[in-house]
Amino acid sequence: MKHNLLSILVCPACKKSLNLEVASEDQGEILEGELSCRLCQSRFQIRKGVPRFVQMDDYVDTFSFEWNRFHDVQIDILNATDRSEKTFEGQTGWSPSDLVGKRLLDVGVGAGRFAEVVSRWGGEVVGVDLSFAVDAAYGNVGKRENVHIVQADLFRLPFHEGTFDAMYSLGVLHHTPDTKMAFDAVVPYLKHGGEFAVFLYAYGHYSYFSDLWRKITTRVSYRIIYYLTSLSIPLYYLYKIPFAGLALRLLFPMSQHPNPRWRWLDTFDWYTPRYQHKHTWPEVYRWFEENGFGRIRLNQESRDHSLLHITMRGRKG
Repeated sequence: MKHNLLSILVCPACKKSLNLEVASEDQGEILEGELSCRLCQSRFQIRKGVPRFVQMDDYVDTFSFEWNRFHDVQIDILNATDRSEKTFEGQTGWSPSDLVGKRLLDVGVGAGRFAEVVSRWGGEVVGVDLSFAVDAAYGNVGKRENVHIVQADLFRLPFHEGTFDAMYSLGVLHHTPDTKMAFDAVVPYLKHGGEFAVFLYAYGHYSYFSDLWRKITTRVSYRIIYYLTSLSIPLYYLYKIPFAGLALRLLFPMSQHPNPRWRWLDTFDWYTPRYQHKHTWPEVYRWFEENGFGRIRLNQESRDHSLLHITMRGRKG
């Protein structure tokens, strides 16, 4: 944690300022310490460089496991690719010039895939996550001058309302108990005139069989599913066989990503989260309208893959 993060942190319960006690520090990074509320006396630990506003990872324990096992798979700088950058462009509609000098909230930072892109583009990004994926994110990008990592519940964020110039949540809100409630919960932290971009799963025939399998896989230890989904690495070639491969992709869906570890990650990610809601674009459009957004638009990925997911952006006020 950096000292300047304290200026935007508040107690998530009463929204009052926090006191900081530093136990250990290295080159400006607070590694261990404590934050305490000046009003209600609540205390929050700083561990391994990350302020912790929750004690447990609650319903997202599979993501804690996932992002610490696959911590480097989707990080462009660790893989000499620009895949995450291109995905971020497609899902948000933003370019580097849109974010320079702005403060952004990454709702569901995971291992820091998109926070890494935003920081390279010149934005200051605060990545929050309920899961212990924050440890992977801090290890990947947390020591950059313009990156902050916070472990917190998006339904009780430790910030003042209107703190951020822009926000994005890509592939996260549908993994909460209620996607609409999660959307509504984070909107107040966006400044008037700021933009919010989301990526959400859509309804479609493509998910019929994976949803059936999820009735089993979500009741099995995710560690077992971790090893079972490793079969996606060799089965990839079987799935490429004409006709037979098509049947397999429908009956036993798995990622078709050409990178073996990315394929394993994606397949594990499909079958293990406790919540995986799906929506329609008119439904999500209505959420934006109800929260006072204008200039609402589908982003490029939704226009290209309308049956797979929804990527939408709007401007508040």
